[in-house]
Amino acid sequence: MFSELIKQIRTLYPGREAISLHEPLFAGREKEYTTQAIDSTFVSSVGAFVERFEQDICAFTGADYAVATVTGTAALHAALLAMGVRPEDEVLTQPLSFVATANAINYCGARPIFLDVERDTLGLSPAALEDFLTTHTICRDNTCYNRATQRRIAACVPMHTFGHPVRIEEVVAICRRHHIAVVEDAAEALGSKYRGRHCGTFGDLGIYSFNGNKTITCGGGGMVVGHDKKLTDRVRHLTTTAKIPHPWQYRHDQAGYNYRMPNLNAALGCAQLEMLPAFLADKRELAAEYEKILVAVPALEFIREPAEARSNYWLNALLTSDREQRDRLLAACHKEKIFCRPAWDLLNTLPMYNDCQTDNLTTANWLADRLINLPSSVRQLNRQRTPEAV
Repeated sequence: MFSELIKQIRTLYPGREAISLHEPLFAGREKEYTTQAIDSTFVSSVGAFVERFEQDICAFTGADYAVATVTGTAALHAALLAMGVRPEDEVLTQPLSFVATANAINYCGARPIFLDVERDTLGLSPAALEDFLTTHTICRDNTCYNRATQRRIAACVPMHTFGHPVRIEEVVAICRRHHIAVVEDAAEALGSKYRGRHCGTFGDLGIYSFNGNKTITCGGGGMVVGHDKKLTDRVRHLTTTAKIPHPWQYRHDQAGYNYRMPNLNAALGCAQLEMLPAFLADKRELAAEYEKILVAVPALEFIREPAEARSNYWLNALLTSDREQRDRLLAACHKEKIFCRPAWDLLNTLPMYNDCQTDNLTTANWLADRLINLPSSVRQLNRQRTPEAV
């Protein structure tokens, strides 16, 4: 049944026996910059490339300040701490996400509350958020509390799933009315925009990931971005072991974290960021090819970028008719060494989070039964081509 689809996918990656979900591509000055970092002897968390990478991310996204971290998870953890999330607080988020979203909340000693997502964005539903806050919370002294648990709801973490933008302006506006901080999980969304503005720059703070499978990679790495210098300075302090700046003394004013990005990784990131416009153009071309292919396949639906959004198409995705069809397609692709994958298990179903509060999660459950991610690596870059505006 799926033989023609598999054949068509192979035409997108000619000459490959095995087609991975998402591979890195090093087609720029990666070796040159990492060699410079090695020659400088500054290979750890101090070095010129760290500062440059932070500045380059600001220039690309429109953020005013940025702090490079060792992973995207560390970035999210530090951002939540900087926003004042404390033990026994609660944080609103979505169940359709990588486990790091919930783990970072857990690291703070807080508990996630999982609210439903939208079918078109795959991300946190503003309607579900508004309904939960109206029905289940009360505000006292400009602080939001859960009526059932009496815990403070300290923050909201919307995630831009597979690079498709959440309706982030609506989410932020709702949270503002209820006195809830927004930490934007844009780990998968570097290069994605909502209403012309880069994802990651709408919330009080936002984060990106540069893991090996992301659109650009540092091997590992993350970034916290924001517009409030006091907040990003707080992140920088927390991620540098809370060390008080001094030429020689090592004094720390609280328990901090060794979360800063090494200069070697930042060198790689600087080179990758130079290639990002070309990567994004190639990925949009790939998405258009998938859409053409899937129009001809009954019962399969390509997931397009949402209205008023421009997606980076980090991972292309389709919807099957049901879980049985999903599993048959996955099995057929893996047999042919085309390494598609389903969506993550919903976070509320994992043993460490299955007692967390949720709403009905109708759409999240529906999507989890049907989603498949397709191979989405950047393919061949035509250096003569002028990339689309990003």
